[in-house]
Amino acid sequence: MRAAICYAYGKPLSVEEVTLDPPQHGEVQVRIAAVAVCHSDVHRIRGDWKGRLPIVVGHEAAGIVEQIGPGVDTVAVGDHVAVSMLRSCGRCAQCLAGSPALCEGTFAIGRESRLHNQQGDALLHGLNTAAFAEATVVHQSQLVRIPTNMAMDEAALLACGVITGVGAVVHAAQVRPGDQVVVIGTGGVGLNAVQGAALAGALHIIALDVLDHKLAVARDFGATATINSTRDDPRQIVRDITAGRGADAVFVTVGNADAIAQGLTLVRAGGTLVIVGLPRRDAMAAISAYELASKGIRMQGCFMGNARLTIDVPWLASLALRGQLKLRELITGHYALDQINDAIAAMERGEALRNVIMFPNVA
Repeated sequence: MRAAICYAYGKPLSVEEVTLDPPQHGEVQVRIAAVAVCHSDVHRIRGDWKGRLPIVVGHEAAGIVEQIGPGVDTVAVGDHVAVSMLRSCGRCAQCLAGSPALCEGTFAIGRESRLHNQQGDALLHGLNTAAFAEATVVHQSQLVRIPTNMAMDEAALLACGVITGVGAVVHAAQVRPGDQVVVIGTGGVGLNAVQGAALAGALHIIALDVLDHKLAVARDFGATATINSTRDDPRQIVRDITAGRGADAVFVTVGNADAIAQGLTLVRAGGTLVIVGLPRRDAMAAISAYELASKGIRMQGCFMGNARLTIDVPWLASLALRGQLKLRELITGHYALDQINDAIAAMERGEALRNVIMFPNVA
C-alpha cells in the first residue's frame, strides 16, 4: 500500500509517497481518519529530543482497522479504534505491577520499520505511531476500540492529551473530593487536568497561564479561579484561596523547567507536585531541596497520565458521549495533511488547543 505521509525533519514538513509493509505478528494496519497535532510531535521534529532520522511523527489518532497480522486477538478488521503511542507487552515487571505506560518490553516493530520511502529507506515510527499518514502499522496493544457513533476527531484526542491530563489527576495524584489543586498551563493537556479535577470533585481548581484567552477557556472546563502569572502573584493568590495552606496537588502541564520550580512554591506541606509536561532533554529545574524535605512534599513524574488504555479510553469515551467530558471544545481547527505546517504554526503561536489533521473518505 502506498500512502501520502508527512515525514520530513525540520521546517517545513513535506508530504511524500511511501510504502507500507503488511503487519507482522501482533501488529495491525490502521487507516487513519484523524490525528491531532501535539507539542510532543513538534519537539521531535524540531530536534528538541534528538533521535534518528528520517521519521514519521503523529501519535494522537483514530481510524479504522484495515488489516491484522498473525496473533492479533484484540481488534478485527472494520473496528473503529483510538491509536496511541503506548505499547505494553503484558509480561514485564511494569505491566505486571499495573503500570503499562512504563512497559519495559521489546517489540519487533520498534526495531524493524514497516514504512519505507520511494528510495527504499526505512522511516522511523515516530513516538511509536507514525500517524501523520493515511495509514500506519502499530502493535495491537496501542489500539482501543471506540464506539462507532463517536466522531473520529474527538476520539483521536483520547489517545494522548485527554488521558494524560485526566490521568495525572486521577492516577498520579489521586485527587479526592474536596481537594484543592493548581494546574500550571492551560493548553490541551492542562485543560484536561482541569476537567479531570472537576470530575474528581476538587473544591478549588486554580489555573495558571500567561494568556488571558486561554484562562477564559479554562473557566469553561471547570477552573474555579484563574491567574495570569505575568501580572499577578500566583503564590499569594493560591494561599488566599486555600486559607494559607497551599494546594493539595499542583500539576505542571507545560514543558518548562521554570514552571516546575514555580509549582513547588504553590503546594502545601505534605502535598504533591506532579510533572506532566515534557521539556527539552537538556532542561534542568532549580528547586529547593530544603522545601521538599522540610515540608514533606512529594514530587513525581507522570508519563501519559499513567494510563491503562483498555480501561481509561472506554471510560473517557463513555463520559464524552454522555456530555460529561468536553472533547469538541478542545478542537480549534481542522486541516488537510498538506496543511500541516499551518496547523503547527498556529499551535506554536498559542492560537490553538488542538488542531486536527483530517483524512477524507475514511469509512
